[in-house]
Amino acid sequence: MELESRSYGSARDLYVEYVKRTRPYTMTVDHFHSFYEIYYLLSGSRIYFVQDRTYRVEQGDLVFLGKNVLHKTMQGESASHERFIVHFGDDFVRQRGGAHAELLLEPFRQSSPVIRLPREEQRAVDRLVRRMAEEIGTKPPGYELVPPAAVADLLLLAARHVREQAPLPAYENLSPKEAKISEVVRYINANYHTPLKLGELADRFYVSRHHLSRTFKEVTGFAFSDYLVLTRVKEAQALLRDTDRPIADIASATGFDNFSHFGKTFKKITRQSPREYRKGSG
Repeated sequence: MELESRSYGSARDLYVEYVKRTRPYTMTVDHFHSFYEIYYLLSGSRIYFVQDRTYRVEQGDLVFLGKNVLHKTMQGESASHERFIVHFGDDFVRQRGGAHAELLLEPFRQSSPVIRLPREEQRAVDRLVRRMAEEIGTKPPGYELVPPAAVADLLLLAARHVREQAPLPAYENLSPKEAKISEVVRYINANYHTPLKLGELADRFYVSRHHLSRTFKEVTGFAFSDYLVLTRVKEAQALLRDTDRPIADIASATGFDNFSHFGKTFKKITRQSPREYRKGSG
């Protein structure tokens, strides 16, 4: 069997999913989302691009992704891997955490999204995750009670760890190629609202256009144009959600030079028009 999977719930409240793959795999969907995500690697290795740099994720590592963070997983050194993901929104944190809701969110606010726990805590997380995977796979009576409690326990364990322990040093130092692309990505993140062309970026960072295009895709998993468009749409979502600015102004402010193109691109990525998105976010 090349793929084994099981899942429970919905991202509106709580969604958990176990997947085991025996063939090489790279995420095909370039995305960000409006909920929190925890990624736990049960076996194998992965390359994970988050926000502006690449991380090497090993068995037992946790990745904490905040809302609206661009990310993508790619094939690591191992051909097969097992992973468990958790999606939830603010309502879940408030309901499970109560007065301690902010504590439970602390793992999402670290400088690095990847947390490598000490051995004993890692074993505790592994037990929690494997129990969830077993429960949603076999569905014994009352299995629905397990994921919410287990996820709250996982968040508390991670939150206590980041409060009590000094952060681990950055994993491996970035290779020169990865460091260069991280520099390019940070520039895009800061200047997405301006006209950005691949050739101009290549000149700015002293590389050829072909080299930049190839290495950008290799390191981040995104094509340059896809990353730029996703970043612009993500920022447009924030302005639609958090301000009353006219939609035409938002299109211009996020780097779209054509209002019609903005509307079509926004709907293609979000499956809503800008007006529908604003209405639903109100």
